[in-house]
Amino acid sequence: MKIGLVTPYDWSYPGGVREHVRHLAHEFRKMGLEVRILAPVSGDDERLAEEQVYKMAGASPVPFNGSIARVALNPYLGRRVRSVLQHERFDIIHLHEPLIPGLPLTVLRFSRAINIGTFHAFAAARITSTPYLAYASLHPFLRPYFRRLAGRIAVSPAAYQFVSRYFPADYRLIPNGVDLERFNIWNQPLPWFMDGKRNILFVGRFEKRKGAKYLLRAIPTIRERYPDTRFILVGEGGLKRGFERFVEKQGWQDVVFVGRVSAEELPRYFASAHVFCAPSIGGESLGVVLLEAMASGVPVVASNIEGYATVITHGLNGLLAPPRDSLALSMAICRLLEDEPLRRRLVEAGLQTSQQYAWPRIARRVVDYYQELLEERQLLHTLREREPV
Repeated sequence: MKIGLVTPYDWSYPGGVREHVRHLAHEFRKMGLEVRILAPVSGDDERLAEEQVYKMAGASPVPFNGSIARVALNPYLGRRVRSVLQHERFDIIHLHEPLIPGLPLTVLRFSRAINIGTFHAFAAARITSTPYLAYASLHPFLRPYFRRLAGRIAVSPAAYQFVSRYFPADYRLIPNGVDLERFNIWNQPLPWFMDGKRNILFVGRFEKRKGAKYLLRAIPTIRERYPDTRFILVGEGGLKRGFERFVEKQGWQDVVFVGRVSAEELPRYFASAHVFCAPSIGGESLGVVLLEAMASGVPVVASNIEGYATVITHGLNGLLAPPRDSLALSMAICRLLEDEPLRRRLVEAGLQTSQQYAWPRIARRVVDYYQELLEERQLLHTLREREPV
């Protein structure tokens, strides 16, 4: 089986869809399958890149779902796509966010393989939501492309509810995975954070939908009861400098803005945390970062939004607080800090949850779905051959 994995987003930049595609490709190769990745890549060099990644075109930044997506918008993209498809002759083409303008639509236009689309995005139905605007206003244009999908995957019930509102069809629910080789209880904490203070960790981009300001606003209430807390914020983004100035103005100590960290370092930040906090206000279809915290043995406090509630059952493997509610967030964090038996129960249940999302298990489910679709096509071909002339 020869598989082409297509992502609309710049391969040069980290992101959830990029990591999803990278892990699928890694697991498929371990199964002995032949895999190529088609992606926009910054720069003009169109040679085959690392890990069999075809550099399809340059990428341009476009606002999307409260963030910035770097996608291919190139008038010569069609020529490049036709050349790669003719050369590789894939059995399966698996497109991630298949209705994003640019590379996915171009691949769908020319593909003769079995096309499968995975839908990652979730957004509330409001006029300020970019995915909502795109699907609501462009679905007549996108429908012919959607019909070229033989199979459809949604990464969560939230993602399914969002896309099926505009493109009703049968979808297979197959979630994102977590890399248990990287995120596990055996990682060593960073020694400079192991000084007796209790560490509250945030990992994410500093943009509105990630909700970091609600964690910052919770700091005074938490420190009234637990003054020995340290807040570690990992990530970059347009709002970061404003948050740093806010903390400086308040005169707070032990609020550490780490910036971007390497993939090798990140597990050690989880290992250094006593509580992980994800205060996002929306736009999350699942929340892989929650799984990374669970796999690392860290109890989780998260916003009660649709995507996060897919992973967390309140009181069982984490605590959920209403979004945009700093007081509720602070109460949930304080509850974990004061209740050691609860922390242990949540950690144990979180470890069990993370095992269900291990990448080898998720990749096997995807390949099984490929095989179903291949068999369906073969059966249809056989039936057509038997029809009387």
